[in-house]
Amino acid sequence: MEHEAADLNATLVTARNAVAQVIFGQDRVVDESLITLLAGGHALLIGVPGLAKTRLVETLGTVLGLAEKRVQFTPDLMPADILGSEVLEEGADGSRAFRFIKGPVFCQLLMADEINRASPRTQAALLQAMQERRVSIAGHYHDLPEPFHVLATQNPLEQEGTYPLPEAQLDRFLMQIDVGYPDLEAERRMLLATTAGPQPPPPVVMDGVRLLAAQALIRQLPVGEAVVDAILALVRAGRHETSPLPEVQRHVAWGPGPRAAQALMLAARARALMDGRLSPSVDDVIILAPPILRHRMALSYSARADGVSVDHVIAKLIETIA
Repeated sequence: MEHEAADLNATLVTARNAVAQVIFGQDRVVDESLITLLAGGHALLIGVPGLAKTRLVETLGTVLGLAEKRVQFTPDLMPADILGSEVLEEGADGSRAFRFIKGPVFCQLLMADEINRASPRTQAALLQAMQERRVSIAGHYHDLPEPFHVLATQNPLEQEGTYPLPEAQLDRFLMQIDVGYPDLEAERRMLLATTAGPQPPPPVVMDGVRLLAAQALIRQLPVGEAVVDAILALVRAGRHETSPLPEVQRHVAWGPGPRAAQALMLAARARALMDGRLSPSVDDVIILAPPILRHRMALSYSARADGVSVDHVIAKLIETIA
């Protein structure tokens, strides 16, 4: 395992650098996106327009050698527009038969652009495919390709005419990755690079088979008891039923479920491997807690009245294990 981990780490470093040559000033976002894919999960990218969210997904698809597709979500988008549908065809001999035409969900990396603009029915169809990794059309199941990942985006500014995802559906995403503005130097590099002519495409570093092997290897990495205890303490402290924190008792309506602990375990292993370590540490759990917990906690009305944010509550949770 040690040799395989070292070889995979070198490949991941190359992949990270390749993505960074196209996406400037978003190192944390790139790392969290790669960790999500290595852990076998899906991510929700939240940021204002123009922060290269679409470009990030395209670049990840190229660098990781995945078949990538993009769907622009709109209020009139139907489930069949994503999943596919059956059509009645007539053969040369006059016979008729149904043929299934696959939708864009049949890919390895799907970008669901502005997912909150689609109706709840369409959102539910995609989220069911994300969870089950298959679709059901006319009573028949069709397996999705492996690996299969969804990187969905949301614009936090314009909320008119949108359908916010319910908390139970948000829980399907391994991480909520907040995309912020780049710093001055990164924006300077971006300005010069993107206005000087066509950029060369990034290199292909991996493929789907290698990514599946990486996901299997990550699940074999040993995890110390201190890390397991830290994950359980963090997650259980976020529930007002079992939390010793007064901030949680007052401000949290409901806290993270067991899926949050599973996500922290897998993501911590993936982050450790990306850093060239064979076992995760408590520091990995602390760094990954915000993107994994922030969409799995709902605040009470008193929290909103007091101006308390989810990130403030998560910071208090981290203090219990730091």
